[in-house]
Amino acid sequence: MRTASTGTLVRGVSVRDVLSLSSLSGARLMAGERGLDRVVQRLNVMEVPDILPWTKPHELLLTTGYPLRETPQSLCDLVTELESRRLAAVGIKLGRYLDELPADMLAAADRVGLPIIRLADDVAFDDILNQVLTDILNRQAAVLARSEEAHRALVSVVLAGGGLEAITGELSRLLGGTVMVTTPDGRLLASSASEGVEARASGRGVFDATGRFRVERFKHGARALEEPAAKVALVPILAGALDHGRVVLISAGRTLDESDIQVLERAAATAALVITKELAVAAVESKYQGDFMRDLLAGRAGDPAHTVRHCASLGWAIDRPLTVVVAQLEPGEGPDPESDDLRPAHERFATAWGIVVRERDPRAAVVGYSQEVVVVMGASERTPPGELVRHMVAQVSGDGGGGRRSFSTGVSRVVTDPALLPEAYEQARRAAKVGRQMHGPGGIADFDSLGVYRLLSLVPDSAELTSFMRETLGELASREDEETTDLRTTLEVLLDTNLNVAETARILHFHYNTLRYRIGKLERLLGAFTTDSHLRLNIMLALQVRRMRGL
Repeated sequence: MRTASTGTLVRGVSVRDVLSLSSLSGARLMAGERGLDRVVQRLNVMEVPDILPWTKPHELLLTTGYPLRETPQSLCDLVTELESRRLAAVGIKLGRYLDELPADMLAAADRVGLPIIRLADDVAFDDILNQVLTDILNRQAAVLARSEEAHRALVSVVLAGGGLEAITGELSRLLGGTVMVTTPDGRLLASSASEGVEARASGRGVFDATGRFRVERFKHGARALEEPAAKVALVPILAGALDHGRVVLISAGRTLDESDIQVLERAAATAALVITKELAVAAVESKYQGDFMRDLLAGRAGDPAHTVRHCASLGWAIDRPLTVVVAQLEPGEGPDPESDDLRPAHERFATAWGIVVRERDPRAAVVGYSQEVVVVMGASERTPPGELVRHMVAQVSGDGGGGRRSFSTGVSRVVTDPALLPEAYEQARRAAKVGRQMHGPGGIADFDSLGVYRLLSLVPDSAELTSFMRETLGELASREDEETTDLRTTLEVLLDTNLNVAETARILHFHYNTLRYRIGKLERLLGAFTTDSHLRLNIMLALQVRRMRGL
């Protein structure tokens, strides 16, 4: 008497499906109905007392009860041990060595969800072994055949020159659902025809408000099948140590299975080849476009008519009202935590801007440099440029945006002549700088809204500005105690109301005499600003300088 095993298989069949085979037609489930969806990957015959060291996960264990006949009282403990070894199920013949199974053993099996199956008296273990193993192998062969068919189809697409859109379309045909390729944090790169729109509108919560696929909500690879009635699966697109994104499948209604994951894995390998090739081409094109954009923004691009034609050959339209947007990565921040190399973070930053901008304006120019992205896009007559850019910044940042570094954004005035683009570029850069000073990292500002800050930002010596502020405001410049803060607030509101004492008292909820007392104290600190208009102007400018950060 010995232990026999069929070996290890990657795939398997559920206990429920095993019970439907003809060799188990007379079998009856005695306990553990909750575990009928367990996967059987191998079979074993237990006819020795020390079977536990030989058991393996996902086994269907067959026995006549011979090793158990002497110790029926320990069968409850045996169930616990088999469950701890992740056994799939136990099939037992009763009558020859065991007449019945103890009630506490069946109760334990129900408790842990381990199926206990009573086999028919006339069935041979060989028949069960052969039929179950044949079924497992047939299913495995079908999975491999489907995967190979998908591989051949995807390779044909790539050899024919197809890109990510062609791959998603072919996968949708093979798998019967919505297929997407996204960036690592869920920005859509390609989708199968119009099905992506249908999935977004389906209300499954797979997209956030900015249109980003919520990659953080779903498990990767085969782990996606752990979810009950899995309808969404995704696998990473990896090339060496670089993570290029995700291939996502959203089922059209059916529950996904292991063969779908295998096809997605083949597709991810194919997509990695396509993306690597596109990145190599894009690197050359980006270098050329970046050099030309630098000349254009410096006023060195040459004849305006030639410039317009050359931009058109690059897919850019500059013979229309334009706005320049500059997005600058915050200085002093560390590299992207996803990578030890700084360059991939810049590439992802520029790619994200390109995706978001071209959704609104396919003819816009988007060029990335070492620390900034420059966008030259058409100006909308209906939406102010600042409002439009705020929506785009929200999309680029996104919800859980993949660990991107924070950035400040500046928006220029609208220009109607390409020759004015250098001026617009300087306006956008100035707005980004002042926005960072006024609002901190992640600030957004458009040039027209800068007001006096535009003039203050033109002073090259920030130490001079700081000195002016301290000389003008005195103790109010740097002290942060409660009394000084209250005096500063009183001064700001008083100046905002054009020295209207009654209105200031109403806004601050002060008694009139209390406010008069505070004004007297302010004049002792600052001078007679209520009667000296020049001093008043200096104080107002000093307060604006104090609001500027980074001085």
